Amino acid sequence: MLWLAALLTMAPIQTAPAIVPTVTKEADGTSTLAMEMTVEAPAAAVWQAVATPEGWRRWAAPVARIVPGEEDMLETSYAPDAKPGDATTIRQHFVAWIPGRMLAFRTVKAPQGFPNFEAYRKVITVLELMPAGPGRTRIVLTAVNYPDTEAGRQLLDFFRQGNAEAMAKLREALAKP
Repeated sequence: MLWLAALLTMAPIQTAPAIVPTVTKEADGTSTLAMEMTVEAPAAAVWQAVATPEGWRRWAAPVARIVPGEEDMLETSYAPDAKPGDATTIRQHFVAWIPGRMLAFRTVKAPQGFPNFEAYRKVITVLELMPAGPGRTRIVLTAVNYPDTEAGRQLLDFFRQGNAEAMAKLREALAKP
């Protein structure tokens, strides 16, 4: 019997599959960055996490709020003491959404000193949510319009890793009850 207990404790630990970014060069010369994952959460929970300030605070940034008078503008900051509109804030303009299924946004304000922001403000990020079985959701993140310039390539390199890390944090937050 002791050998059975030892064998059971040696079972491999299940880890989530890696989030692998892909880059596609488009006909107009811009690049598209895409990645996807499946999470153990229903689409309604994923939607709440990606489309509301409360959700963003669970996984993305300690500060997240809707800008007063601009219901389609989310302001966030990695600085826990950030005040509205200060130099550390980021503003995401939600340009389109289908509740529970798709959210598209553009970053219209970056923290002071963020490199290559003039190039980045042209990028639009789309999050798509699709059922993947009972209590599971497939999330596809696609960011389009990275310019074919040195600034665009630097941004692409930065967000290739940064978006994958953000997706992993989202998956981790959704796994918590």
